[in-house]
Amino acid sequence: MLAVNNMNVYYGSIHAIKDVSFKVLQGEIVTLIGANGAGKSTILKTISGLLRSKGGSITFMNSEIKAAAPHSIVKRGLVQVPEGRRIFLKMSVQQNLEMGNYIHEKSTMHERMENVFFRFPRLKERRKQLGGTLSGGEQQMLAIGRALMAAPKLLMLDEPSMGLAPLLVEQIFDIIKELSETGVTMLLVEQNARMALSVATRGYVLETGRIVAADSSENLLDDEAVRKAYLGG
Repeated sequence: MLAVNNMNVYYGSIHAIKDVSFKVLQGEIVTLIGANGAGKSTILKTISGLLRSKGGSITFMNSEIKAAAPHSIVKRGLVQVPEGRRIFLKMSVQQNLEMGNYIHEKSTMHERMENVFFRFPRLKERRKQLGGTLSGGEQQMLAIGRALMAAPKLLMLDEPSMGLAPLLVEQIFDIIKELSETGVTMLLVEQNARMALSVATRGYVLETGRIVAADSSENLLDDEAVRKAYLGG
């Protein structure tokens, strides 16, 4: 479904992403793990068209998207839930969800919104409440719900557990598992490596902009070097 080949991204003279290649197959959850600053979010922004790769290719559903505009990438079905949630704080929950529907006909919006409310009953309870008044966990649910309004073929999640209490982290990962069971393909960037590997099919380990390990999640959880570096021993 998604193939990244020889991605190289620069911030001025700084070579942030170095010859990164990986793939995501339909129905998988693939996770990118690594320390803060390893380049995980930069990779997602580059796939989304917010940054550009120098050379290489990014193929989604057999089409090259490396030079495509961000809005056209969303229209193709590749949707990102950004780091820090980035909901519209002065809009209601319902208005935030409506913003996620902008690429689809308004006539189809009600059914998608009801599906989001079915998955997130708390959002239905707070549909008239301003986004900025929600708790961190509720804002993360809203960010995921807004992305689901775009009917993604592949959903990219950037640090969904960031800043959340442990109980809320578990709830968010339960939601990720439920989405996977309904057939949503996902690319997950997450600093909580143990949680990410517990839900993912496969994982790639990033260090200073390079992939240094790639394997099934099960094997990465058992890998001594990965355990010491990212899983607390």
